[in-house]
Amino acid sequence: MVSRPAPASAALPPMTGEDVPPGFDAFGRAVLEDVRDAVFLQDADGALRWANPAARTLTGGVEPRLHPVAETSGHVEVSGNRRPARVRALPGGWHSWTVPAEDVPQRHVGDFLAEAGPRLAGARGRHGTARVIAELASAALADTVFVLLPTTRGRWEWWSCERPSAHGHGRIRRVPAQVAPVLAATFAATGKPQPAPVPAPEVATLPSIVADRFAGHADVTVVSLGPSAGSGVTGALLLGRRADPEFGAEQGRAVVEFAKAAGTALANAQRYARQEEATRGLETTLRPVDPPELDGARFETWYEPAAGVLAVGGDFYDVLAHDDGSAFLVLGDICGKGAEAAALTGRVRHALTALAMVERDGRTLLRLLNELLIAGGSSRFATLVLGTARPSDGGVGLTLASGGHPAPLIVRRAGVVEEVTVPGTLVGISPQARFAEAEVRLERGDVCLLYTDGITEARNRHDPTELFGDDRLRAVLAAAAGEPAREVVRRLRQAVRDWLGSSAHDDIAVLAIECAD
Repeated sequence: MVSRPAPASAALPPMTGEDVPPGFDAFGRAVLEDVRDAVFLQDADGALRWANPAARTLTGGVEPRLHPVAETSGHVEVSGNRRPARVRALPGGWHSWTVPAEDVPQRHVGDFLAEAGPRLAGARGRHGTARVIAELASAALADTVFVLLPTTRGRWEWWSCERPSAHGHGRIRRVPAQVAPVLAATFAATGKPQPAPVPAPEVATLPSIVADRFAGHADVTVVSLGPSAGSGVTGALLLGRRADPEFGAEQGRAVVEFAKAAGTALANAQRYARQEEATRGLETTLRPVDPPELDGARFETWYEPAAGVLAVGGDFYDVLAHDDGSAFLVLGDICGKGAEAAALTGRVRHALTALAMVERDGRTLLRLLNELLIAGGSSRFATLVLGTARPSDGGVGLTLASGGHPAPLIVRRAGVVEEVTVPGTLVGISPQARFAEAEVRLERGDVCLLYTDGITEARNRHDPTELFGDDRLRAVLAAAAGEPAREVVRRLRQAVRDWLGSSAHDDIAVLAIECAD
């Protein structure tokens, strides 16, 4: 008998055809799969060719070494630890190495739960979490596992896993309580999960895709996955074993603790799913839409909220076309960023949309908005520039009013950058706020830029104390003079991104108005 280092047991290929000991049939393999003793099969050349589940648990994926002592005895070495083994000669020069069950270290419940915790926490979505639950349970608690969760139209959605990790997923009809009382009681349970044996006649009442998979199992158990803590999750875990429990007398505790952890993971998955759905709805409502087309004028935008849960922030713009060929336009910045700023942004945008339907004067709109914000009791304020764009006689007339916002800049086709001086106080701070209005005209090729301070206050990627500033902004615009609004905004975006690098930034919003042919 020869011996050499064996390949990792976890990676042993299944034996098929002639690659088996003489006389080793499917029946013999099935028997060895279920015994608690660790059994290794070594071929005539000394190579380890197969290991049963108990042997794979013994090695834990580490490469074992087989050391013969006599014709009928030896040691299995794993990570420097040797365990005595019985060696039996088999036909064809093969040998079996058996480590008695009492020498196979029994897994500890705490270790199993510690391993399962991060995987449950890292699962994403209802489907992904249920699949992970089935995988973890089949690896330690049972040979066959079904996760059952109620769904619509009187059905259960199921996820299954069988050793060595054969997965399944689908939907089945729910079985009436009168023919499956144990399952019905489990789904109705509201307290701590309690494993309950499922009688064979009840297992047989389940749809065949489930019942057939539990055929030949010595024990089938069901345990609730909630809602023990008001989680809102009602589900069940079906566990089928062919052999003795892996955790021995601690099996019941292992099942209960795992069911509680799995139920919590499912509750979190459903809660996150609802939050994501709500977030998508908010983003759809709050995110600015593309400006409409206007004869004689083109609009270009850049909208980039600061990083956060919502893909919207406190900066915003809107362009609303009027029936007379003009358009109401606004660009603003709500103090702060994130969800709270986005919520106030929604209120401001909706209020301005409604007010602009009945009022065209920019100063009046700002005064009314100021009163609304103060009356609403918000501690946040806003800066805005708003007005009307009216194409006429080959140009575009702009009437602009400001509430404490950075001054609009006009990039003349000839290369000059002009500032539109529009004095005004912050919106939402004082009932005595005052606002002014200015009128300018764009000729063909001119571009008016409205922007938020996310541009000028962008911090240098190398020195966070250095801001992009007004001078760099004007230099970028002057270099783009004569270009269409799309190119002006593209150059500005590139310059600011190069300045920022990968560093964080505040909300950014830009609205460019171009007098076009």
